[in-house]
Amino acid sequence: MDLSIVITSFNTRELLRACLASIEGSIGTIAREVFVVDNCSGDGSPGMVKTDFANVKLFENAQNEGFAKANNRALRETSGRYVLLLNPDTQLRSQTLQEMVDLMDSSPDVGLAGIKLVRQDGQMDRACRRGFPTPWNSFGRFLHLDRLFPRSRTFGGYNLTFMDPDGEYEVDAIVGAFMFFRRETLEEVGVLDENFFMFGEDLDWCYRVRRSDWKILYVGSKEVLHIKGASTRQNPQLMNSHFHRAMLIFHKKHLERHYPFFINWLVSIGIGLRWVGKAILLRLRRHHA
Repeated sequence: MDLSIVITSFNTRELLRACLASIEGSIGTIAREVFVVDNCSGDGSPGMVKTDFANVKLFENAQNEGFAKANNRALRETSGRYVLLLNPDTQLRSQTLQEMVDLMDSSPDVGLAGIKLVRQDGQMDRACRRGFPTPWNSFGRFLHLDRLFPRSRTFGGYNLTFMDPDGEYEVDAIVGAFMFFRRETLEEVGVLDENFFMFGEDLDWCYRVRRSDWKILYVGSKEVLHIKGASTRQNPQLMNSHFHRAMLIFHKKHLERHYPFFINWLVSIGIGLRWVGKAILLRLRRHHA
């Protein structure tokens, strides 16, 4: 088996249908297996998979177990030389998967690779290549200094705004919507950290990959369409909580020990204030909708 593809879905039936259809046009000649883990959807997603994609291996969770835990359920069953974590709100270009297998075959020091994610409006999803969210990188992102000074290495360290979006280079992290890795990486690093319900588990996994001395490669010459937020828009307040909780977990797990107490204190205060501010903004938007 060359490639195992794992997709976790929650109430994204039509997007999932388009995603699974796009896999068939992108696979080339490689042997593959496809897993869908449904997080207790109420929109008929499991029935659609059973009817329209009989070769897909379907797992149905009795409740929404989050992104990390759901993906892990399938990851433990994969057998491919390579594994792809793929979001259901993505659509692959022709031959992308065949090309990624060829690229990884020729790059034995690369443990994990990602490609350019493009939104429906043609703009790049900036999360597809990232630096780690150190206090300084987070400061630049939260104050939008990376948008004011996109060519600055000082302020653009999180979304790497100073780097060529069409280039190919090593990065700290890629996004969980498209994570292509070799089995040896999975066996060495382990599965996703289930303390992250939604958000942050991809950054955490990339951090662990880098600590294991595998390279993480961004390949800007290849693209995937990303209709971002299909699941998260269903309950924005809950997703806001999960996002900021993930930030705290990541900082405490990986970064806290590298900084003095007052920096860690400022980080916690900053995350808390942003959490509250975002919650208020979402409430106001809902009130005026």
